[in-house]
Amino acid sequence: MAEKLRICIVGSGNWGSTIAKIIGINAANFSNFEDRVTMYVYEEIINGKKLTEIINETHENVKYLPGHKLPPNIIAIPDVVEAAKDADILTFVVPHQFIKRICSALFGKIKPTAIGLSLIKGFDKKQGGGIELISHIISKQLHIPVSVLMGANLASEVANEMFCETTIGCKDKNMAPILKDLMETSYFKVVVVEDVDSVECCGALKNIVACGAGFIDGLGLGDNTKAAVMRLGLMEIIKFVNIFFPGGKKTTFFESCGVADLIATCYGGRNRKICEAFVKTGKKISELEKEMLNGQKLQGPFTAEEVNYMLKAKNMENRFPLFTTVHRICIGETMPMELIENLRNHPEYIDETRNYQECKCSI
Repeated sequence: MAEKLRICIVGSGNWGSTIAKIIGINAANFSNFEDRVTMYVYEEIINGKKLTEIINETHENVKYLPGHKLPPNIIAIPDVVEAAKDADILTFVVPHQFIKRICSALFGKIKPTAIGLSLIKGFDKKQGGGIELISHIISKQLHIPVSVLMGANLASEVANEMFCETTIGCKDKNMAPILKDLMETSYFKVVVVEDVDSVECCGALKNIVACGAGFIDGLGLGDNTKAAVMRLGLMEIIKFVNIFFPGGKKTTFFESCGVADLIATCYGGRNRKICEAFVKTGKKISELEKEMLNGQKLQGPFTAEEVNYMLKAKNMENRFPLFTTVHRICIGETMPMELIENLRNHPEYIDETRNYQECKCSI
């Protein structure tokens, strides 16, 4: 009989705790997984008591997912090495700016046969004006293969078990069904594709577009304008992936990780919400993050900065006016209304014709 797979969840914020609900139940129900699931929790003191103790005693993350019970087989551990040392599948759900530090702590202290699954949406800067995917960082630092999960998955709705889809990017055909078993439920449907880099890029870049949508909401410019920003944002996402991470499939952009995640995040989610408040209040984004997110981190402005770092180094800012303008607004270099002015002459409008040769549909 094959040895059961042990699971560790690296991260315990709003999304990490939501995923813990799913993984905990599936680990208990599928015979190929070990029942006990460890979850790395950054230790905090809540009302005089350690957060890990609260989670293990009450089976609730009272800070990041209050009102939702975690399965009793989820064990909160404050030491990431202790949590991960015996795991066969490491599920990473932390803000992307912390991943290098976590991987550094884990290097040489995990199973050499372990695999990773990243739910982290963002990039990291590389020297010389480039950026790197988070899954690539994890893979390089820990010497393990890494798949990704991205989709239209607002954590509050998933936690409330509202039906949605998600996309797993996995190149290993043997591992794909295992990851599907680990993550899928009756309300959280999983589609697995091989196009890992495109899936991950969609998950990161849509947060920049969501910031733009938030600026539009703050300016009160209406749904027509927001729809235009979303469409132009999708075109910049596709162009970005084609230029910097080529080899993907166009169909990936029509999975949950692509257009669905873009729509969901531009109408809900923290990036849209904070950027709307940024316009209406005049406060800095960093102030609003502290006031409105209960310790969670905003990914859109970070990602916009990282993308702009590469676009500027490659003299390509003018080819991505939405990404570029969102970054400049976030850092206070220009006003939110400038977003519309810069989109009026978007490269998408220069070619007045469209090539529909690839469309095989009949009307």
